[in-house]
Parts: sequence; C-alpha cells; structure tokens
Amino acid sequence: MSNVLFPKIRGLAWNITKTPTFSTEIQESLAGREVRIQNFQNPIWEFSLTYEYLLNDPKSRDENEQTPLETLVGFFLARGGRFDDFLLNESDITGRLEDSAYTGQPIGTGDGATKSFQLVRNIGGFLEAVQNPMNQTATVYLDGSSVVQGTDYSVANGVVTFVVAPLAGKKITADFIMLHRVRFHTGSSLSGKEGIEFSNFYFNLYECKEVQLISVRK
Repeated sequence: MSNVLFPKIRGLAWNITKTPTFSTEIQESLAGREVRIQNFQNPIWEFSLTYEYLLNDPKSRDENEQTPLETLVGFFLARGGRFDDFLLNESDITGRLEDSAYTGQPIGTGDGATKSFQLVRNIGGFLEAVQNPMNQTATVYLDGSSVVQGTDYSVANGVVTFVVAPLAGKKITADFIMLHRVRFHTGSSLSGKEGIEFSNFYFNLYECKEVQLISVRK
C-alpha cells in the first residue's frame, strides 16, 4: 500500500470516464420472485483516462528531470502494474475542485456515549463512506463550532474518534478533501501479464489511449 498521489500529467484528454459499480447476487424462484443480496454497501469506482499526447522531448523535463511520458511510465513501473495501490485526487483529472473538496458533510449526531464516526460524502442523498481524506485530516464541527484535531479528536482510515463523546443532540459535520485509493486496472495478456500501451505517433510524441484505475478498500 502506497500513499503517493497519481501524478498530474499534461496531455490528459477530456473524455474521462468514471463508473460506480456494485456486486449483487440475484436468485430467482420458479415463480419469478427474486432474492437479492448486496455484497457491499459503497460502490467500487472505475476510472478510464486517455492521454492524447505525452511529450518525450528532453526540453519538456519537469523539476524531477522527467518528461511527461517518463513520469507516467515510471509511475506504472514503480507500482508493479496492478500490484501496488495509491491515491487519486479526482480534482487533478477533472479540474473541478468540487470533485474532491467537501464541506459541511454530516457524519453523525452525538449521544453522549459514541466516540467514533465515519466520514461520509453526500452524493445526491447517498452517503458514501470516505476512508482516505487527504493526509487523514478533516476539520470537524460540533453544532457549527470547530474542534481541534490532535486535541479533541483524531482521524484514522476516515474514522473520526473523539477524546470525549459528543453530547446528546450535537450535530457533527466535517470538511475534508477526499482521495480515492486505487490501483491500475489493466487488461492482462494470455501470459497473465498486465501492461499499458504507449504509441509513438510523432517525433518525441506518444499517446496512451487508455489508463484504467479501480478503487480498492483497506
């Protein structure tokens, strides 16, 4: 497990695809009635990215002395293909801050006894558990008044744990930047090996028609 961020690389096309997926077992009786079993409550997200161009000109090297092509290739190699997982800031690929920054998210109501509350993000009324706020940090509020991380509460795996249980009726909300924990989700060949295809279509220019990522849970 790695906490490195998927890099922002020039050449990313607009046709980004993201797909929430579930796993449901369905059994049907002879009378046509169904019994459905939902295997997990929160979706697994799949992302498909296309890089229209990846410069490999020595003049295009960044502060790490890497070209955009070298950055993407090196990141894939360092992860060992599908072996290692890493973090994705969705705003880095969509350009919309709202895709990762969430404010005023309701995470629970105090009862005087419960100390731990899961961070969630509200998507159209669906509350999705958030395991990976950036740097495992969040600004938490009790009835609108902020409390101090490290003094009043801690955050681990997206769970906010208070030193003292919030009083009954206290509304608990949080601000945070959500990151997806993902791995590469590439197709494998008959040999069982996985890879990403880079096409050299012009001098010092490559393209990568598909980079697939899939979210994973701890």
